[in-house]
Amino acid sequence: MLVKRLLLVLGCTFITLSMLNAQYRRIDTTMKVGKAGYRVYCTNKNPEKNNLSITPVGFESGSREITLEIKGRILTTESDDLNNDGFPDLVLYVYSSDVNGYGKVFGIYSDKNQGIRPIIFPDIMDDMKLSMGYKGHDEYSLVEGNLMRRFPVYQKVDSVTNTPSGMIRQIQYRVVPTEQEGFKFKVLRSFEFKKQQP
Repeated sequence: MLVKRLLLVLGCTFITLSMLNAQYRRIDTTMKVGKAGYRVYCTNKNPEKNNLSITPVGFESGSREITLEIKGRILTTESDDLNNDGFPDLVLYVYSSDVNGYGKVFGIYSDKNQGIRPIIFPDIMDDMKLSMGYKGHDEYSLVEGNLMRRFPVYQKVDSVTNTPSGMIRQIQYRVVPTEQEGFKFKVLRSFEFKKQQP
């Protein structure tokens, strides 16, 4: 009887781990806006570090592939003209390996299809108001050139325990020029709404 229980627990654990890892399958995709875009490749094998390669497609001949090491795994990618310059931009949604799914955005913009440069994404922990009640579980999407981020808001029960408040915070970002040459994501607005029960 004890052996059957042990096998059942091990089986359930294996299925749960397999489901979590299935979310992070290998990324090998090409996305275009018009004739230009990006080929993105990442194995997503290691939750701590992965090699990411981004190859410009339809750019001028001088633009080259970049390869870098990222911490975490890429869940998905999207492409759009985020800075309204007529050239394609790219966002990658990178998640930490822990169960809370802390997500961040890795953005790239086309420098007139001659090369690629990063779009700076702000750390939510640098904003006291937006980070209040934040415990991960990020969801991202592009909507009409804006980046949307949503996550459940938690409330403190005591000094060590947090519990879901039943509210969802949504943040809308827009790509704007930086003080120097380049672009960054800037918060346009945020609001909260009650989570709908399934």
